[in-house]
Amino acid sequence: MNAMRLKRIFVMLVGLSGLLFLTPATAQTAETYYFSPVNQHGINLTAAYWNPILSYVSQKSGVKLTLKIGRTSADTTSYVLAQEVDFAFTNHLFSPERQQLGWKVFGRRNTPPLLGQLVVPADSPITDLAQLAGQDVAFPGPEALVSYKMPYAHLLSRGIDIKVVFGGNMDAALAQLFSGKVRAAGGNSQLIEGFARREKKAYRILWSSEPVYDLALMVSPKVPAKEAKAVADAFIGMARDPAGIEIIRKASKLIELNEDAVFLSSNGSEYKAYHDFFKTAPAHLR
Repeated sequence: MNAMRLKRIFVMLVGLSGLLFLTPATAQTAETYYFSPVNQHGINLTAAYWNPILSYVSQKSGVKLTLKIGRTSADTTSYVLAQEVDFAFTNHLFSPERQQLGWKVFGRRNTPPLLGQLVVPADSPITDLAQLAGQDVAFPGPEALVSYKMPYAHLLSRGIDIKVVFGGNMDAALAQLFSGKVRAAGGNSQLIEGFARREKKAYRILWSSEPVYDLALMVSPKVPAKEAKAVADAFIGMARDPAGIEIIRKASKLIELNEDAVFLSSNGSEYKAYHDFFKTAPAHLR
């Protein structure tokens, strides 16, 4: 047997031995699925939070998940609507029209309820919503349900006409607020609190919405049921695995989120408040 043939046999055996040590979950599929979370922070911070989580879920489920985010939250949602992604962490799919796309909720994050809010710096002379008439007010983007659509709908219901400024994500909108480029900002309470702690900023709340649940983990109808279940089980299973809990603890610390913000199973029933919003929202916000 010549040397070249021996080499080929050796390479083949090494490859086969590697397969023997793969766990059943790892060997399930080689296909890559894209995961798109709403840009709640800047791109780097969003990636720093999600990539360790996706690495864990990929390993445990055997379904390879790759992060796919756009420059802004609206860009990221456009990928979802164009069916370019397979899993999402979002609340942008609850309008009657988008429900027809068939995305299903399978989980949510264990966090306190969110509030849509309108805020100003602590030393701002503005003390009433009416004073925002004609003023620049920053929001993350046109797709942001809790941070833009809910606060803006409230302003419209009060007959308060403002100049809308989109920052691209919550951090950018708040940066504009505290730099003095806008007079107020709309956002969700979780992200405003986190930004204020990270950047050591003080703010005052002018208005808060009724509480709603945090964003939902969702799966596209194009994902096979076997892979969808494996991913869901891996996300939810992090709460029962010391390694998973540690990953969540470290990731949550980056964005000033409570360290027990694990993922819980959900059938979507918690999101009734989102559906109800669209029943009365102005047409251009649906």
